[in-house]
Amino acid sequence: MAQAPLLQLSDITLGYGDTTVFDALDLVVHSGDRLALVGRNGSGKSTLMKVMAGLVEPDRGGRALSPGVSVGYMEQDPDYAGFATLGDYAMQGLDPSEHYLLEIAAEGLAFDPALEPGRASGGERRRAALAKLLAEAPELMLLDEPTNHLDIAAITWLEARLRETRAGFVLISHDRAFLNALARATLWIDRGQVRRRDGPFDGFEDWRDTVWAAEDEARHKLDRKIKAEGRWAVEGISARRKRNQGRLRALAALRNERAGQIKRQGTAAMALEAAPQSGKLVAELEGVSKAYDGRPILRDLSMRVMRGDRLALMGPNGAGKTTLLRLLLGQEEPDSGTIRRGSNLEVALLDQSRAQLDPQASLWENLTGDPLMAVSGQADQVMVRGQPRHVVGYLKDFLFDATQARAPVKSLSGGERARLLLARIMARPANLLVLDEPTNDLDIETLDLLQDLLGEFPGTVLLVSHDRDFVDRTASMTLVFDGAGNTTLYAGGWSDAVAQGARFGPTAETPTGDDPAPRPQAAPPAPAPRQTKMSFKDQHRLKTLPDEIARIEAEITKLEALLADPQLYARDPDKFAKASQALVARQTALAQAEEDWLTLAEQAEGQG
Repeated sequence: MAQAPLLQLSDITLGYGDTTVFDALDLVVHSGDRLALVGRNGSGKSTLMKVMAGLVEPDRGGRALSPGVSVGYMEQDPDYAGFATLGDYAMQGLDPSEHYLLEIAAEGLAFDPALEPGRASGGERRRAALAKLLAEAPELMLLDEPTNHLDIAAITWLEARLRETRAGFVLISHDRAFLNALARATLWIDRGQVRRRDGPFDGFEDWRDTVWAAEDEARHKLDRKIKAEGRWAVEGISARRKRNQGRLRALAALRNERAGQIKRQGTAAMALEAAPQSGKLVAELEGVSKAYDGRPILRDLSMRVMRGDRLALMGPNGAGKTTLLRLLLGQEEPDSGTIRRGSNLEVALLDQSRAQLDPQASLWENLTGDPLMAVSGQADQVMVRGQPRHVVGYLKDFLFDATQARAPVKSLSGGERARLLLARIMARPANLLVLDEPTNDLDIETLDLLQDLLGEFPGTVLLVSHDRDFVDRTASMTLVFDGAGNTTLYAGGWSDAVAQGARFGPTAETPTGDDPAPRPQAAPPAPAPRQTKMSFKDQHRLKTLPDEIARIEAEITKLEALLADPQLYARDPDKFAKASQALVARQTALAQAEEDWLTLAEQAEGQG
């Protein structure tokens, strides 16, 4: 007998004003599904997830959960009002006997439950929301942009936890590496329809392009048929006194079908224009050090940035990446050492907080109010790369419609705010682009376009990002921060840095070099010589497995200590059952991790 689905949406129709978001949408999520939910910014991904969570009621249609199934939802911007600490928020609705589950998640995500929400960064608030969801352990997890503001250590931990879970989950994410690692099927929202493709995410874009090509071919055939039938309707008058009314009705139906087809949204018409060339040297640092409240941020950093370099800064949150950008731009000065900045630098800055945008002002006001874009005496014009443009026309280049021009920025989605900020920085020529977390909230198509633009840009790019795929596609060199003030420069992007020995896991932040040694393993039998070179994925897995094994062992120790209480079962049988199930799951994960380590170690030795 087939197992009932976890969640089923039937004939869902939902609209806002004159805009239809979904029409007669059907969707089923089964037990064990690991789904990527993708689509253009504004296509309705977050809205659909809220319908799945039961937080938004559709205009028509039904939502059905199997009996006993719990759904957990992690939204992009959780409301922390009324909570004194991040821990208080994360523990809401959690039985006190299950607080140990939150402790495990908090340790893995490295956030402080005692931190006040008002003093927490975006990354710390995101960690608390994730910890809350993981501690609740629902049968179906809905995660909206879970990697935004997370550093690579936290992303890696989250990947490992989601790989191990038996729960079903749906992910909205722009992070290709994250989706490639986790998704077993893809839900694609396009013009109010949801299509499902089973298989790894890395095949999605080829499949999407195939669907679009078939759609374009069908539309082309329909246009040719309408043209031919229209010609018959006109020319047939001279040959026949009485027209075939059935054929005319068929022509009218064809025209209605064509008119009813929803035009596919194009890509943003983004462009970069380089300012006059900067000097060959952009910046030179000699022995630069910086500390805050006695905590070292940079230690004795010496490096050069030359014209045309694409430098990515990667490392834990709070490690000093944004501080280094401010030092390079002259917004701060080092405690010691010297910084020599190049000549003729024209800087365009995209900051991760989007602070350059006034959320209360309209899109129109945010563009015309920028002194560098204002056109004297023309309230409806903006200066775009030396030429005046009408505000609405320029906004359309970035996929905003005329009705949005007078709307407040606070009404925009995260991806739309990112596009508006790109519209501002791309309006003026620059020869130095400084991009602090530019990929947050952007859809995959816009990311592809931004990547292509950066590849063609003749100036210099300084990039802070935790998006491993984007850094791989963009950077020519990567500066890795260890979280204790130390930095190492590697040629290439993230994958190249890892291949050269860079570490991005939790132990990368240990300032004294006290990283735990790989767990000793029984010596494997001498392997036969192998000719096949290990893939990068396997090499990276082999390096990270010792840390993963140590983490799982620590979790097992905590669970065993809890279960060692002889009165636990009599006092709280539910807690005993959950802890027992968690222990079995962690022991299974440990056995699998150890087996993977042995297999990969044997393969690596065979290559040696």
